[in-house]
Amino acid sequence: MGEKSRSGGCCGWFLVLVILAVIAAAIVIVVKKKSGNSDHVAPVPGPPGAVVQKYGDALKVAMQFFDVQKSGKLVDNKISWRGDSGLKDGTEAKLDLTKGMYDAGDHMKFGFPMAFTATVLSWTILEYGDQMDTVGQLEAAKDSLMWITDYLINAHPSENVLYIQVGDPEEDHKCWERPEAMTEKRPLTQINTSSPGTEVAAETAAAMASASLVFKTSDPKYSSNLLKHAKQLFTFADKYRESYSVSIPEVQTYYNSTGYGDELLWAASWLFHATGDRTYLDYVTGQNGEDFANWGSPTWFSWDNKLAGTQVLLSRLSFFGAKGTSDTSGLNSYRKTAVAVICGLLPDSPTATKSRTDSGLVWVSQWNALQHPVASAFLAALYRDYMLTTRTPKITCDGKSYTPADIHKFVKSQADYVLGDNPMKMSYLVGYGDKYPQYVHHRGASIPVDAKTGCSDGFKWLKSTHPNPNVATGALVGGPFLNESYVDSRNNSMQAEPSTYNSAVIVGLLSSLVTTSSAVQSFS
Repeated sequence: MGEKSRSGGCCGWFLVLVILAVIAAAIVIVVKKKSGNSDHVAPVPGPPGAVVQKYGDALKVAMQFFDVQKSGKLVDNKISWRGDSGLKDGTEAKLDLTKGMYDAGDHMKFGFPMAFTATVLSWTILEYGDQMDTVGQLEAAKDSLMWITDYLINAHPSENVLYIQVGDPEEDHKCWERPEAMTEKRPLTQINTSSPGTEVAAETAAAMASASLVFKTSDPKYSSNLLKHAKQLFTFADKYRESYSVSIPEVQTYYNSTGYGDELLWAASWLFHATGDRTYLDYVTGQNGEDFANWGSPTWFSWDNKLAGTQVLLSRLSFFGAKGTSDTSGLNSYRKTAVAVICGLLPDSPTATKSRTDSGLVWVSQWNALQHPVASAFLAALYRDYMLTTRTPKITCDGKSYTPADIHKFVKSQADYVLGDNPMKMSYLVGYGDKYPQYVHHRGASIPVDAKTGCSDGFKWLKSTHPNPNVATGALVGGPFLNESYVDSRNNSMQAEPSTYNSAVIVGLLSSLVTTSSAVQSFS
């Protein structure tokens, strides 16, 4: 329905993983010396190891929610109860905005979280594409990513104009109907020089820059187009600095932004990875870093705050080196803060956050509780693998040392909790395992395909006491309360509503665990 103010058994194979990573890292060093490779991000190796079936199966399930959420003329539709929808989106501006994905259980297209979804999905493909491929999910991930980036390209018709929303949330939420049956008007919202939106423009730039790397080899022309849009949007975001929550106050009810500085750093970081242009690196390590990076203060990674993600992403440069980064002093503050983020997550660390349940799930927000632990575990997995690939033996948390194995234990604990190792003994990933939510807060899933109801009379399906007739496979619901209870009720949107960006972070987390070798890939 749309969030209001959304805010033990590892050691044997892990030793093998460490040995493989050491050998692989040595090979890269030799190859790099022989080839004189000077790409802006050094290649790191890693043929994937054996598939861990639990995580491979869960990844296959999680990937399906992107198909559930697709708008537009569906090609090779894999979801039997979904059909074409939103086919007139964009017509009032003579644009094709039919693609993209619906945000959550509703039919809104919110550009801010949708772009974040694309950025995280790109990052996952770039780091763990080989692992995804071992279970046949790489091409599906690239297809889902392109479904969003096609939309984002069309939503940016000129340098300083970006359409950031399709639909009126107030009108949209007066209806309970299948997306295929929508008849209400779908107005468009844009940012421009008169009504800027720095965080949305910058996040969209990050999405396009990261996606340009994904498609760099397979579709160079498309990649180049994405990069052109990313550069234009970043310039727009930086030159016309204003929060979209200020320019367009109506957005505050659903995706209110707490500031745009993190998105500027995030976008510039991705543009450096995509281009190797030193000016983007100077941007994040200079005055803008001083102004916005909040060095030394760990934060939670989410659709609204990209600082922790930026810190881990820029740590990649200090781990592996890159063209134009021989002087890494400006990156040290990012890496130190990334370490502080990881230290805060490890339960035995002297600086461990107390924001967690009795069973060990990181728990920050009552609304959509699973977003933060899953996103945090994804970042921890990336940092773990950067350490492994570079043979970095430990991090230090207030005088106490922790190894990649310690980080892995935390990463695995959060994933396992989501998949059923929790007091409810229930998987919060719909379609995985024997027990998962049956009353997901999702319109399309709750209404029979042959239903004749329309906008307002369709609310009988929201109130129905029967389980959803259609399974929203791959949906990661909001999750448990702090006391680890879960009320499986369709009207309980706080706990029972999934979102597309939840899917992005769970796909990232599962991809990092799907094989016994998680050596990260090259971005070049």
